[in-house]
Amino acid sequence: MDILIILLLIAVAIKFISDKSKYHLHMAQLEGYDPRLYKKWIEANKDKAFGVQKNTQPVKKPLVFTQRATRLFRTNILLNILILLVPAILFLSTSGGLTISISVVILVLISAILYKVQALIMYISTIIMKPIEDKINMGFYVAAQEKVKAREDLRVVGITGSFGKTSTKFIVEAILSQKFNVLNTPESYNTPMGLSKVINNELDDDHEVFIAELGAKEIGEIREVAQLVQPKIGVLTNIGPTHMETFKNIENIMKTKYELIEELPTDGIAIFNYDNEYIKKLADKTFKEKILYGLEDTDKLNIYADNIVVSEFGSSFTLKDDQGNSVECTTKLLGKHNISNLLAGASVARALGLSFEEISKGIAKVEPVEHRLNIINSGSGVIVIDDAFNSNPIGSKAALEVISQFKEGKKIIVTPGMIELGDMEEAANREFGVNIGKVCDYVILVGEKRTKPIYEGLMETNYNNDNIFIVSNLDEATAIIGKIANPKDVVLFENDLPDNYSE
Repeated sequence: MDILIILLLIAVAIKFISDKSKYHLHMAQLEGYDPRLYKKWIEANKDKAFGVQKNTQPVKKPLVFTQRATRLFRTNILLNILILLVPAILFLSTSGGLTISISVVILVLISAILYKVQALIMYISTIIMKPIEDKINMGFYVAAQEKVKAREDLRVVGITGSFGKTSTKFIVEAILSQKFNVLNTPESYNTPMGLSKVINNELDDDHEVFIAELGAKEIGEIREVAQLVQPKIGVLTNIGPTHMETFKNIENIMKTKYELIEELPTDGIAIFNYDNEYIKKLADKTFKEKILYGLEDTDKLNIYADNIVVSEFGSSFTLKDDQGNSVECTTKLLGKHNISNLLAGASVARALGLSFEEISKGIAKVEPVEHRLNIINSGSGVIVIDDAFNSNPIGSKAALEVISQFKEGKKIIVTPGMIELGDMEEAANREFGVNIGKVCDYVILVGEKRTKPIYEGLMETNYNNDNIFIVSNLDEATAIIGKIANPKDVVLFENDLPDNYSE
């Protein structure tokens, strides 16, 4: 009977602990199940890791119980159960020397401690599961790799860059679909496992082109995904300061992104954004067949745009190449920087034999990508521009340039600032504040601590302090917008901190 009481208490304790376990499973999932990254998250977020979770804000990217998440969760729960069994083992092994009341006290104490340190239990669980998951993942990786190798007729396009790669990927898909049956990777599927899943589950004999976005946070990761998808065409969109906490410097980013070009076959085609100062250096040292695109120094380019007209409704331009071909193009995409992404798509299309007319038709069909400078109909007459995905110094300037195109109404920005910029984060956000001060009429800063450099930058422009609002979350920001915004005003949402990032 006594042992049944202990087992019942263990069951209650596990139910109590499991909710917190799910929270930490979610954080581990957002960190890619990587023990090192999850440990860094714990160290940087001790209040969240060891405090009481206050679920006051809606989750932006909810926990998904994939097979891997389920395995990790079960391992974590099993580890908790084994620790909680200690009182039962002590009670049985001492042949009555340890009373049931003492065993219950020990059990309650252990349960409370486990609840408090659940972040560490999840960390131990990720370590336990890593070799098992690595073996499982390698099986999926090899199967996907062999599937691509078997398709000698398949044209594979690899796209990478510090930013712009997801938008470019969808642009390439829209243009190539004028001629080919295209398989594209969804959203930001750019890791070995994400790409393996798409290849294993979706690639079939009818697909003529496979477009793969290749992401990385550390040196060697682009090479790993490039060896998986085996691209014949490689595109470098932009290089700039992103994921600086792991890359440390621009040189490491350049080295990592160039791994895509190094992995191209000898008859592959390398496509470069020649306007980007870092990519220009990489292009100049490349001896494989290459296509250079851009908006500047057009005499050195293979594909470029002329007669550019940018407005709040989109853009028009003349697409030209170094062979004298040209065609008029119109796009719904906002901003001059998106013309650069369209040129990347046009370069891939030319490499695959599409005519300028086919390219122009494809460009006209390109739709804005969610959370990347797309206009949302608010129903109130207020123009809302969503640029909430992973802002960076160059992207933030482009976003401000876009809203400057709007001639009517007030310009309002909502932002928590830029993250993952390492040592340069503070200076970059201060410059962001200076740029905001030159364009926006009202500023809503989400989070007081992280946005302090933005505030300082605003003050450098002698910005009206009465037009700055500092809030704790987007709900508070929305309430302020409701008070200050009128029809024809423009509201820009620039960046949105992920669930695993502290203010």
